[in-house]
Amino acid sequence: MAYVDDCDAPAPAAGPDRAEVPAGTGGGAPPATVKIRVAGGVGGGKTTFVGAVSEIEPLSTEELLSGVGAGRDPLHGVEEKTTTTVALDFGRITLDERHVLYLFGTPGQHRFWFLWEELCAGALGAVVLADTRRLADCFPAVDFFERRGIGFIVAVNEFDGGHRYGPEEVREAVGLGPEVPVVRCDARLASSGTGALAALVRHLLCMSAVSSSSSESGEPP
Repeated sequence: MAYVDDCDAPAPAAGPDRAEVPAGTGGGAPPATVKIRVAGGVGGGKTTFVGAVSEIEPLSTEELLSGVGAGRDPLHGVEEKTTTTVALDFGRITLDERHVLYLFGTPGQHRFWFLWEELCAGALGAVVLADTRRLADCFPAVDFFERRGIGFIVAVNEFDGGHRYGPEEVREAVGLGPEVPVVRCDARLASSGTGALAALVRHLLCMSAVSSSSSESGEPP
């Protein structure tokens, strides 16, 4: 799926377990640590995504779904789901010598949204996982980051048996602006997850460059 942001560089070649981002200026400087949110609806693949890309044993707060929880959180389309995140998922990944990302996956259920503000503090960007079986479930996350001016990308998690949509179909359905990258992703694969994270880093660098240019010219970003 092609990136639609003109500032994005061509997608880098992905290795079996890592994806590289374009090299920047400077050498020998300590890596920049960046807090990244991983959000989306229930069953969208957030825990799987964090676990697949993390270079450390991920912290997960998965609990078995109870009858009460299943009743409050309809599982149409993800009936096979038996566990759910009740606090957060945490992982770490070194994209390259200059970028170390700390990943915070958040629960998708509405009753846990009070955690979103806390986990969003200090976050530089976000990956919103979209499940085409329940595409509307990613709307709240998109709205959350848009309202707070936090840069994000939408990663379409292509589940086995799920319908494949084109980039413009997803963009129109979710109501995304042309500046927000949309990428394909298989949350089970480290190479696919790191590719999505690399796309996010490129997008954030592009946003920073645009903002700096606008500041220097005196124009609003």
